[in-house]
Amino acid sequence: MKPVLALVGRPNVGKSTLFNRLTHSRDAIVHDLPGVTRDRHYGEGRAGGRRFIAIDTGGFEPRAQDGLPVRMARQAEQAIAEADAVVFVVDARAGLTPADRDIAERLRRHAHVWLAVNKTEGMQADTATAEFHELGIGAPVAISAAHGEGVSELVEAALAPFPADVEPDEEAERHARVAIVGRPNVGKSTLINALVGEERVIAFDQPGTTRDPIEVPFERAGRRYTLIDTAGVRRRGKTGTPPEFFSIVKALQAIEAANVAVLLVDAADGVTEQDAHVAGYILERGRAVVLAVNKWDAADKEARARMKRELAWKLGFLGFAESHFISAREGKGLGPLMRSVDVAHAAAMARLSTPKVTRAMLAAVERQSPPKTGLIRPKLRYAHQGGINPPRIIIHGNALDRVPETYKRYLQGYFRDAFKLIGTPLAIEFRTGRNPYAKKSKR
Repeated sequence: MKPVLALVGRPNVGKSTLFNRLTHSRDAIVHDLPGVTRDRHYGEGRAGGRRFIAIDTGGFEPRAQDGLPVRMARQAEQAIAEADAVVFVVDARAGLTPADRDIAERLRRHAHVWLAVNKTEGMQADTATAEFHELGIGAPVAISAAHGEGVSELVEAALAPFPADVEPDEEAERHARVAIVGRPNVGKSTLINALVGEERVIAFDQPGTTRDPIEVPFERAGRRYTLIDTAGVRRRGKTGTPPEFFSIVKALQAIEAANVAVLLVDAADGVTEQDAHVAGYILERGRAVVLAVNKWDAADKEARARMKRELAWKLGFLGFAESHFISAREGKGLGPLMRSVDVAHAAAMARLSTPKVTRAMLAAVERQSPPKTGLIRPKLRYAHQGGINPPRIIIHGNALDRVPETYKRYLQGYFRDAFKLIGTPLAIEFRTGRNPYAKKSKR
């Protein structure tokens, strides 16, 4: 198993910058406002030929008494408990602070703690680290997360006590990646916590609590999943602070990285314009989707009737998706919801043989031929699958550039019914054969 390395420290010391450096990604949001990272965030780290699990955490304030800082501290505590080694990040520019002393006191109970003095670029290492010896948790190491100075040496030393990991199980990489998406404050984090059975991500009554997309591996009924909790998606132009803007980008990237998106809407609010835009984002990326109407237990009879009408009216373009009425807080309806996720994932990853696809296409044409354009009628000759997630069917023939969108939608519906592709969009691509007389006609 890969060793687990947790990054902890007070707000704005550069933990997320270091996380991005270790994972060779931009998965964690970096901004000069403190408190941008709030949940613990996992990624695969690589340094000096070693692979490990890196955990980014929010600003750790062990003495916090109430509100969001308490939840953030709880997430940092959980990361410390899960970690094989902890990198305690401090800020050379700000110097030693009382908050650093509080965190050091908490970390003395952990067996493997490494003190990283960040932001030391342009400084003498001895001078930058001198005052941090006072913390008494080992020799401080001067690094620059932004420039990479000293990072590899730090990680190699931190991981030295642990055996190297083995190659990942190929079968384990095939489990479904499920993005939980929707407007702010519709219950995405609550749903993940209900599925996993612990307060894995912060569920708070302030909209926009989640900013980074948080990946949560879990197993249910013998099947493995990775759930992705995302920041609430707002329409372009409706964003506020820069961290909120980048959170939206991360949410859209999470949708693209997923196999299935669970679109969560609020039963009390009905289907809003923002819900329709989120659905549009999912379709743009061709992801399988399951609709989940949350807070169903709190909706009265009138709200329930309105919601069912609006699902058909405002989200009619998701007619291929299954819908569920759930209560994440009460844990109701989660079994059927996950079964639909399984069905949608299987449809998105389906492999279709060329003979079967061609036979289905010919049957569709026999049932309803493409309309003529003037004297020309498009001719569909054969078809084959061109990709998965979503399934893509490529149709070859003549004059296919004249096939109207209405007939393309007819074919999509026919293929979806023929192969029982529930919950996934279906892409169709037309390829017109070369006209053998084209050159002769130009002479």
